[in-house]
Amino acid sequence: MAGTANWLETLELRPGEAWAAAAGVSELGGGLLTMLGLLHPLGPIAAISAMGMATAKAHWGKPIWVTSGGAELPVTNIAIAAALLAAGPGRYSVDRVLGLRLPARAATVAALAALAGVAAGVAGVGADLAKPEPAAQPA
Repeated sequence: MAGTANWLETLELRPGEAWAAAAGVSELGGGLLTMLGLLHPLGPIAAISAMGMATAKAHWGKPIWVTSGGAELPVTNIAIAAALLAAGPGRYSVDRVLGLRLPARAATVAALAALAGVAAGVAGVGADLAKPEPAAQPA
């Protein structure tokens, strides 16, 4: 976690610990929810937001191919998550077995929150607040 937090701070995502936790929850949690077909569409929304942030912060401005440091993998993951989002949780999903259906309003709020989080990260909102104050120079 500390290594990821330090790396994220080099991408101007501060505080790194908070962004590392958010990345872990959205990547692992989103993947698990999608795999299980649980609380659809929260899983694909989380995965899309994590990969959107990766594309914007780590790969932007590079050629698309992963061999050149580009966003080929996260963009492919976004496409897959979007297809799963559109397809629904599926016949063998936990949602279907338990008869769960997330209200459209809740899904909309989740999507808007994810979009706001990615926008805040890309814009560097809060990055200045988390920077340590420079040491005072002796007079």
